[in-house]
Amino acid sequence: MNKIFFLWEILLALLSFVFYKVMKFIIGNLFTVYLLLNKTKASQWRVLSQKTINAPLVLPVLMTKGPRWNTHAVIGTLGPFAVKETIAIDLVTANQSSRSWIAVVYSFPGYQTITSIESEKIDSEQPWHEIKLPTGKYSLGVRYYNRTEAIAYPAIKVDGKLYVESYSVPNNINDYYNNLIEAKNWFYSSLHYYIFTILKLRNYLPESFVRREYLPVGAPATHFAYNYLESQQTLQIEVEPEIIQQFDVYFTFYDRSSLPLSWCIITDSEYLLPPQNRKGYFLLRVRPKPEYSDTNTKVESQLVEINNTIQHWQVSGVAKPK
Repeated sequence: MNKIFFLWEILLALLSFVFYKVMKFIIGNLFTVYLLLNKTKASQWRVLSQKTINAPLVLPVLMTKGPRWNTHAVIGTLGPFAVKETIAIDLVTANQSSRSWIAVVYSFPGYQTITSIESEKIDSEQPWHEIKLPTGKYSLGVRYYNRTEAIAYPAIKVDGKLYVESYSVPNNINDYYNNLIEAKNWFYSSLHYYIFTILKLRNYLPESFVRREYLPVGAPATHFAYNYLESQQTLQIEVEPEIIQQFDVYFTFYDRSSLPLSWCIITDSEYLLPPQNRKGYFLLRVRPKPEYSDTNTKVESQLVEINNTIQHWQVSGVAKPK
Protein backbone atom coordinates (compact mmCIF):
# COMPACT_ATOMS: atom_id res chain seq x y z
CA MET A 1 0.00 0.00 0.00
CA ASN A 2 2.85 2.41 0.82
CA LYS A 3 4.46 1.76 -2.57
CA ILE A 4 1.18 2.42 -4.36
CA PHE A 5 0.69 5.64 -2.41
CA PHE A 6 4.29 6.70 -3.16
CA LEU A 7 3.89 6.10 -6.90
CA TRP A 8 0.58 7.97 -6.88
CA GLU A 9 2.26 10.89 -5.10
CA ILE A 10 4.99 11.04 -7.75
CA LEU A 11 2.43 10.90 -10.56
CA LEU A 12 0.46 13.79 -9.06
CA ALA A 13 3.69 15.75 -8.59
CA LEU A 14 4.61 15.26 -12.26
CA LEU A 15 1.18 16.44 -13.35
CA SER A 16 1.50 19.46 -11.03
CA PHE A 17 4.96 20.26 -12.43
CA VAL A 18 3.67 20.26 -16.02
CA PHE A 19 0.59 22.27 -15.01
CA TYR A 20 2.79 24.88 -13.29
CA LYS A 21 5.08 25.29 -16.31
CA VAL A 22 2.16 25.62 -18.74
CA MET A 23 0.33 28.13 -16.53
CA LYS A 24 3.51 30.13 -15.94
CA PHE A 25 3.97 30.46 -19.70
CA ILE A 26 0.34 31.40 -20.40
CA ILE A 27 -0.14 33.80 -17.49
CA GLY A 28 3.28 35.38 -18.00
CA ASN A 29 2.53 36.12 -21.63
CA LEU A 30 -0.91 37.51 -20.80
CA PHE A 31 0.65 39.84 -18.23
CA THR A 32 3.35 40.91 -20.70
CA VAL A 33 0.67 41.85 -23.24
CA TYR A 34 -1.27 43.68 -20.49
CA LEU A 35 1.77 45.79 -19.57
CA LEU A 36 2.58 46.54 -23.19
CA LEU A 37 -0.97 47.75 -23.81
CA ASN A 38 -1.39 49.58 -20.52
CA LYS A 39 1.35 52.20 -20.65
CA THR A 40 0.02 53.99 -17.55
CA LYS A 41 0.57 50.95 -15.29
CA ALA A 42 4.05 50.42 -16.70
CA SER A 43 5.13 53.94 -15.71
CA GLN A 44 3.86 53.69 -12.10
CA TRP A 45 5.32 51.98 -9.06
CA ARG A 46 3.30 48.82 -8.36
CA VAL A 47 3.82 48.05 -4.67
CA LEU A 48 2.44 44.77 -3.36
CA SER A 49 -0.62 45.40 -1.22
CA GLN A 50 -4.15 44.13 -0.76
CA LYS A 51 -5.31 46.49 -3.50
CA THR A 52 -2.59 45.26 -5.85
CA ILE A 53 -3.32 41.55 -5.48
CA ASN A 54 -7.06 42.17 -5.86
CA ALA A 55 -6.43 43.47 -9.38
CA PRO A 56 -7.03 41.05 -12.28
CA LEU A 57 -4.14 38.69 -13.10
CA VAL A 58 -1.82 39.98 -10.35
CA LEU A 59 -2.16 37.09 -7.89
CA PRO A 60 -1.87 34.39 -10.59
CA VAL A 61 1.22 36.18 -11.93
CA LEU A 62 2.83 36.28 -8.48
CA MET A 63 1.95 32.64 -7.83
CA THR A 64 3.80 31.62 -11.01
CA LYS A 65 6.70 34.10 -11.14
CA GLY A 66 7.60 34.52 -7.45
CA PRO A 67 5.54 32.10 -5.37
CA ARG A 68 7.83 31.92 -2.30
CA TRP A 69 6.39 35.09 -0.79
CA ASN A 70 8.88 37.36 0.95
CA THR A 71 6.80 38.26 4.00
CA HIS A 72 9.58 40.42 5.47
CA ALA A 73 10.12 42.96 2.70
CA VAL A 74 8.01 45.64 1.06
CA ILE A 75 8.21 44.94 -2.67
CA GLY A 76 7.66 47.33 -5.56
CA THR A 77 8.04 46.87 -9.33
CA LEU A 78 8.26 49.31 -12.22
CA GLY A 79 8.19 48.99 -15.99
CA PRO A 80 8.71 47.82 -18.62
CA PHE A 81 10.56 50.84 -19.97
CA ALA A 82 12.96 51.38 -22.87
CA VAL A 83 16.57 52.25 -22.05
CA LYS A 84 19.26 53.49 -24.40
CA GLU A 85 22.13 53.81 -21.93
CA THR A 86 21.33 54.32 -18.22
CA ILE A 87 18.82 54.29 -15.42
CA ALA A 88 19.36 56.11 -12.12
CA ILE A 89 17.86 55.51 -8.66
CA ASP A 90 17.04 58.26 -6.17
CA LEU A 91 19.17 57.20 -3.18
CA VAL A 92 17.88 59.85 -0.79
CA THR A 93 14.32 58.51 -0.86
CA ALA A 94 15.40 54.84 -0.79
CA ASN A 95 17.78 55.34 2.16
CA GLN A 96 15.20 57.34 4.12
CA SER A 97 12.65 54.54 3.64
CA SER A 98 14.84 51.56 4.48
CA ARG A 99 18.15 50.83 6.16
CA SER A 100 18.68 47.92 3.77
CA TRP A 101 17.29 47.58 0.26
CA ILE A 102 17.90 45.71 -2.98
CA ALA A 103 17.14 46.87 -6.52
CA VAL A 104 17.06 44.24 -9.28
CA VAL A 105 17.02 45.02 -13.02
CA TYR A 106 15.23 42.43 -15.19
CA SER A 107 15.16 42.03 -18.95
CA PHE A 108 11.78 42.35 -20.64
CA PRO A 109 9.92 40.28 -21.65
CA GLY A 110 12.25 37.45 -20.56
CA TYR A 111 12.45 38.56 -16.87
CA GLN A 112 16.07 37.44 -16.62
CA THR A 113 18.10 39.13 -13.87
CA ILE A 114 20.52 41.58 -15.49
CA THR A 115 22.06 43.13 -12.39
CA SER A 116 21.27 43.88 -8.75
CA ILE A 117 22.24 46.74 -6.46
CA GLU A 118 22.45 46.44 -2.67
CA SER A 119 22.23 49.56 -0.55
CA GLU A 120 25.23 48.55 1.56
CA LYS A 121 27.49 48.19 -1.48
CA ILE A 122 27.09 51.64 -3.05
CA ASP A 123 28.06 55.19 -2.11
CA SER A 124 25.11 56.42 -0.05
CA GLU A 125 26.53 59.94 0.09
CA GLN A 126 25.53 60.49 -3.53
CA PRO A 127 21.94 61.60 -4.31
CA TRP A 128 21.62 59.25 -7.31
CA HIS A 129 23.08 55.90 -8.33
CA GLU A 130 23.44 55.32 -12.08
CA ILE A 131 23.35 51.91 -13.77
CA LYS A 132 24.67 51.47 -17.30
CA LEU A 133 22.69 49.03 -19.46
CA PRO A 134 22.72 47.83 -23.07
CA THR A 135 19.95 49.30 -25.20
CA GLY A 136 16.73 47.38 -24.58
CA LYS A 137 13.60 47.05 -22.47
CA TYR A 138 13.76 46.45 -18.73
CA SER A 139 11.74 46.30 -15.55
CA LEU A 140 12.87 47.13 -12.02
CA GLY A 141 12.10 45.53 -8.68
CA VAL A 142 12.96 47.09 -5.31
CA ARG A 143 12.73 45.25 -1.99
CA TYR A 144 12.86 47.21 1.29
CA TYR A 145 14.12 45.50 4.47
CA ASN A 146 14.65 47.17 7.87
CA ARG A 147 12.20 49.81 6.76
CA THR A 148 11.40 53.06 8.54
CA GLU A 149 8.02 54.51 9.50
CA ALA A 150 7.77 56.67 6.37
CA ILE A 151 8.08 54.49 3.25
CA ALA A 152 8.42 55.86 -0.27
CA TYR A 153 9.63 54.29 -3.48
CA PRO A 154 12.41 56.23 -5.20
CA ALA A 155 12.24 58.48 -8.22
CA ILE A 156 13.79 56.88 -11.31
CA LYS A 157 15.56 58.51 -14.23
CA VAL A 158 15.89 56.83 -17.62
CA ASP A 159 18.68 58.16 -19.86
CA GLY A 160 18.96 61.25 -17.69
CA LYS A 161 15.25 62.15 -17.79
CA LEU A 162 12.81 61.71 -14.90
CA TYR A 163 10.71 58.61 -15.63
CA VAL A 164 8.74 58.35 -12.38
CA GLU A 165 8.59 60.45 -9.22
CA SER A 166 8.88 59.07 -5.69
CA TYR A 167 5.78 57.25 -4.46
CA SER A 168 4.72 57.07 -0.79
CA VAL A 169 3.04 53.98 0.69
CA PRO A 170 1.58 53.31 4.18
CA ASN A 171 3.89 51.58 6.64
CA ASN A 172 1.32 48.79 7.23
CA ILE A 173 1.16 47.92 3.54
CA ASN A 174 2.23 44.30 4.23
CA ASP A 175 -0.82 43.58 6.39
CA TYR A 176 -2.40 41.72 3.47
CA TYR A 177 -0.17 38.73 4.29
CA ASN A 178 -2.31 38.07 7.38
CA ASN A 179 -5.23 36.98 5.19
CA LEU A 180 -3.44 35.75 2.08
CA ILE A 181 -4.09 32.08 2.93
CA GLU A 182 -7.78 32.77 2.31
CA ALA A 183 -6.96 32.96 -1.40
CA LYS A 184 -6.15 29.23 -1.40
CA ASN A 185 -8.11 27.23 -3.97
CA TRP A 186 -7.71 24.17 -6.20
CA PHE A 187 -5.78 26.19 -8.81
CA TYR A 188 -2.97 27.33 -6.50
CA SER A 189 -2.89 23.95 -4.75
CA SER A 190 -2.48 22.23 -8.12
CA LEU A 191 0.22 24.67 -9.23
CA HIS A 192 2.48 24.00 -6.25
CA TYR A 193 1.59 20.44 -5.28
CA TYR A 194 4.89 19.16 -6.73
CA ILE A 195 7.09 21.39 -4.54
CA PHE A 196 6.51 19.38 -1.36
CA THR A 197 7.31 16.17 -3.26
CA ILE A 198 10.60 17.36 -4.78
CA LEU A 199 11.70 18.71 -1.39
CA LYS A 200 10.95 15.32 0.13
CA LEU A 201 12.93 13.62 -2.65
CA ARG A 202 15.73 16.21 -2.78
CA ASN A 203 18.37 13.61 -1.86
CA TYR A 204 17.53 11.77 -5.10
CA LEU A 205 17.27 14.83 -7.35
CA PRO A 206 19.89 17.31 -8.59
CA GLU A 207 20.18 20.03 -5.96
CA SER A 208 20.38 22.67 -8.70
CA PHE A 209 16.94 21.56 -9.94
CA VAL A 210 15.37 21.65 -6.47
CA ARG A 211 16.95 25.02 -5.73
CA ARG A 212 15.80 26.51 -9.03
CA GLU A 213 12.22 25.33 -8.55
CA TYR A 214 11.92 26.37 -4.92
CA LEU A 215 14.03 29.44 -4.28
CA PRO A 216 13.25 33.02 -5.26
CA VAL A 217 15.82 35.15 -7.05
CA GLY A 218 17.76 36.35 -4.02
CA ALA A 219 20.52 38.85 -3.46
CA PRO A 220 24.07 37.43 -3.52
CA ALA A 221 24.54 38.11 0.21
CA THR A 222 21.43 36.12 1.24
CA HIS A 223 21.79 32.59 2.60
CA PHE A 224 18.83 30.24 2.21
CA ALA A 225 17.83 27.15 4.17
CA TYR A 226 14.64 25.27 3.29
CA ASN A 227 12.85 21.94 3.45
CA TYR A 228 9.46 20.26 3.60
CA LEU A 229 7.62 19.85 6.89
CA GLU A 230 5.26 16.97 7.56
CA SER A 231 1.96 17.41 9.37
CA GLN A 232 2.49 17.22 13.16
CA GLN A 233 6.26 17.51 12.77
CA THR A 234 8.02 19.97 15.08
CA LEU A 235 10.65 22.23 13.54
CA GLN A 236 13.63 23.19 15.71
CA ILE A 237 16.18 25.74 14.49
CA GLU A 238 19.35 26.49 16.45
CA VAL A 239 21.20 29.67 15.47
CA GLU A 240 24.67 30.57 16.71
CA PRO A 241 24.81 33.80 18.76
CA GLU A 242 27.27 35.27 16.23
CA ILE A 243 24.66 34.87 13.49
CA ILE A 244 21.94 36.43 15.65
CA GLN A 245 24.24 39.39 16.30
CA GLN A 246 25.37 40.02 12.73
CA PHE A 247 22.47 38.80 10.59
CA ASP A 248 18.72 39.17 10.21
CA VAL A 249 17.21 35.68 10.21
CA TYR A 250 13.84 35.71 8.45
CA PHE A 251 11.58 32.67 8.74
CA THR A 252 8.45 31.87 6.70
CA PHE A 253 6.32 28.72 6.75
CA TYR A 254 4.16 28.04 3.70
CA ASP A 255 1.11 25.93 3.11
CA ARG A 256 1.51 23.28 0.39
CA SER A 257 -0.19 25.73 -1.98
CA SER A 258 2.79 28.08 -1.34
CA LEU A 259 0.74 30.66 0.54
CA PRO A 260 2.34 31.89 3.79
CA LEU A 261 0.91 30.66 7.10
CA SER A 262 3.33 32.10 9.66
CA TRP A 263 6.49 34.19 9.67
CA CYS A 264 8.84 35.93 12.06
CA ILE A 265 12.34 37.31 12.55
CA ILE A 266 14.34 34.85 14.66
CA THR A 267 16.09 36.82 17.40
CA ASP A 268 16.96 34.02 19.86
CA SER A 269 19.44 31.17 19.55
CA GLU A 270 16.66 28.59 19.49
CA TYR A 271 13.43 28.76 17.52
CA LEU A 272 10.65 26.18 17.73
CA LEU A 273 7.74 25.89 15.33
CA PRO A 274 5.15 23.69 17.05
CA PRO A 275 3.51 20.81 15.15
CA GLN A 276 1.21 22.07 12.39
CA ASN A 277 -1.99 20.40 11.28
CA ARG A 278 -0.99 20.39 7.60
CA LYS A 279 1.94 19.65 5.33
CA GLY A 280 4.02 22.52 4.07
CA TYR A 281 7.55 23.84 3.68
CA PHE A 282 9.67 26.57 5.20
CA LEU A 283 12.26 29.06 4.03
CA LEU A 284 14.99 30.81 6.01
CA ARG A 285 16.47 33.99 4.53
CA VAL A 286 19.63 35.04 6.37
CA ARG A 287 20.91 38.53 5.45
CA PRO A 288 23.69 40.64 6.99
CA LYS A 289 22.39 43.49 9.12
CA PRO A 290 23.20 46.89 7.57
CA GLU A 291 25.88 47.62 10.16
CA TYR A 292 27.55 44.24 9.39
CA SER A 293 27.46 44.44 5.59
CA ASP A 294 31.23 43.82 5.46
CA THR A 295 31.18 40.85 7.82
CA ASN A 296 33.78 38.13 7.30
CA THR A 297 31.34 35.49 8.53
CA LYS A 298 29.85 33.08 6.03
CA VAL A 299 26.52 31.48 6.96
CA GLU A 300 26.12 27.73 6.79
CA SER A 301 23.09 25.57 7.61
CA GLN A 302 22.65 21.85 8.03
CA LEU A 303 19.95 19.35 8.85
CA VAL A 304 20.95 17.63 12.10
CA GLU A 305 18.03 15.28 12.72
CA ILE A 306 14.79 14.34 11.03
CA ASN A 307 12.10 11.80 11.91
CA ASN A 308 8.31 11.61 12.05
CA THR A 309 8.07 13.96 15.05
CA ILE A 310 10.92 16.48 14.71
CA GLN A 311 13.15 18.22 12.20
CA HIS A 312 16.24 19.86 13.66
CA TRP A 313 18.39 22.44 11.83
CA GLN A 314 21.53 24.33 12.82
CA VAL A 315 22.60 27.70 11.42
CA SER A 316 26.23 28.60 12.08
CA GLY A 317 29.01 30.81 10.81
CA VAL A 318 32.49 30.18 9.45
CA ALA A 319 35.19 32.59 8.38
CA LYS A 320 35.09 33.51 4.70
CA PRO A 321 38.14 32.33 2.74
CA LYS A 322 40.58 35.16 2.04
